[in-house]
Amino acid sequence: RCNVDSKVSRVAWLNRTTILFTGNEKWSLDPRVVLLNNTAVTEYSIKILDVNLHDEGPYVCSILTNKKPESTKVHLIVQVPARIVNISTDVAVNEGSNVSLMCLAIGRPEPNIIWKYRSARGRRFVSEGEYVEMTAITREQSGSYECISSNDISPPDVRTVQVTVNYPPVISRARSSGTPVGQRGVLQCEALAVPLADFQWYKEDRRLFNGLNGVKIENKGKQSMLIFFNVSEEDYGNYTCVAMNMLGISNASIILYGPGALHDVNSAALSPSVSISLLLTLALFYLSKF
Repeated sequence: RCNVDSKVSRVAWLNRTTILFTGNEKWSLDPRVVLLNNTAVTEYSIKILDVNLHDEGPYVCSILTNKKPESTKVHLIVQVPARIVNISTDVAVNEGSNVSLMCLAIGRPEPNIIWKYRSARGRRFVSEGEYVEMTAITREQSGSYECISSNDISPPDVRTVQVTVNYPPVISRARSSGTPVGQRGVLQCEALAVPLADFQWYKEDRRLFNGLNGVKIENKGKQSMLIFFNVSEEDYGNYTCVAMNMLGISNASIILYGPGALHDVNSAALSPSVSISLLLTLALFYLSKF
């Protein structure tokens, strides 16, 4: 915007060394630069449509008053909203590995970047800057990491990186059961693992299979159930639940017992003594599978 008065005889707008307008005559070839409907006596202003970074710089309003030249300079500063242009892809690593996450953003003024960790408990601040470094990552650090880029020009630009931490099975629940003869019995086993564990059931050294010998094996996510359709005296005894994935194996001893036997239904041996032959069988199966 340039203010003029009745004493002004000539006016012009320049950008660096380029003449944009002289009076009402347009010299610029840029269709985005237009002359406003000015009040000839008080104002001589131009408008730039769809501004970009190339428009930044000095603009000069030159006027001639009583054959005396004067000029008014204004510097146009172009602001650009923060925008994330490059970010790490989702990553899956084994527990104990080192992880580096990257987030690059552009904008004017220079964007500020912060990282937040998002979980079921909410969000918490992780660090500030383009990079996040995690040494010897643990399973508790698995989840979504948000890169938030902002420079107060517009709402922040937010992108997310999913970090998956793989770890071997840990049996978290092994439930024994007291069941009378002739009734339906259930032994339950639960294992925490990423990737999810595969389950196997054994009685002594003999592996049990779904649908054979009157038993059914149901695996749902992190849980496995050994179901007896019609419990007999021969079914009573010690069973081994085995959970495995590509990172390791875990097992627990679970007991099916009859009325009168003294057992804690919620207890089981999570580190039982397993026979050598069963260990060899599990090791061979593990090696062949993974």
